[in-house]
Amino acid sequence: MSQVTFDRPLALPRPTARPAALKRVHCRRDPDWLPRVLRALQRDGCAVVEGVLDAGLIDRVVPALYAVRERILDEIGLDRLRRAGELGVLRALPKFDPLFLELIELSEVLAVVDGTVGPTSILHLQNGLLLPSSPPESTPSIFQNRFHMDFPRVLNGYLCSINLLFAISPFSCENGGTLVVPGTHQRQQRPGDAWLEQHAIAVECPAGSLLVFDSTLYHAAGRNTSGADRLGINQQFTQSYFKQQIDLVRAIGDETVGLCRPRTQQLLGWYTRVPTSLDEFYRPPVDRLYRSGQG
Repeated sequence: MSQVTFDRPLALPRPTARPAALKRVHCRRDPDWLPRVLRALQRDGCAVVEGVLDAGLIDRVVPALYAVRERILDEIGLDRLRRAGELGVLRALPKFDPLFLELIELSEVLAVVDGTVGPTSILHLQNGLLLPSSPPESTPSIFQNRFHMDFPRVLNGYLCSINLLFAISPFSCENGGTLVVPGTHQRQQRPGDAWLEQHAIAVECPAGSLLVFDSTLYHAAGRNTSGADRLGINQQFTQSYFKQQIDLVRAIGDETVGLCRPRTQQLLGWYTRVPTSLDEFYRPPVDRLYRSGQG
């Protein structure tokens, strides 16, 4: 598929009385779901795809997320995690459980990735999100729940990064469903906070849905007051020449990555590793760490 580009002016739209509704499609019922999502990405910067994860996979993912949380606590420690100023973020999921590799291998995920950042893009991050519940007056103000871009670089409309955020539990206003501001992607000028709050939409969707958004779209975590954790998994894909948040190949290990499917290896960055010696640099083409044709 061709690269998605944005040819509209970069000036902010005039405020409207009500924010636009999000484009919603169901990947099992709508044979044209992908073109509709790609058009919504160009126009609004975001769309919701329902029906991506089945109940069986969700049932496996939920306990795996909590198990990863315990392993991260053991490895990093609660003090260091608190100093990071995050709410329930679990980084480098496949390092702890290869189950999470299945989420980047799904045909719907690959279709969106190939249709936007392209088939040579790589996984920039895969983060679990266990957003805890708290009373409205005590929800901390941190980076996650302030409006921001996940890819704060606007390059004349060139799409460098795309986010695919799975709703592992249902998303709602009450449990902190992600706030998005349609139409604020690919903008050089940051809108004011009051404008963003006025035009934000809380994503509400069933478990198993996928929120797809241009990584330059302004968004924020909602405030969870439901009394239970809100579970999600955020996957961000970028052009291959941008560095990953964490070197996933090194984090997961050569032995595990070497057993993955070729496309999964490519997405993890297996084909875009940087040589560390002349011996690695001068290997035969088939054995090179950074292979040709990777964008």
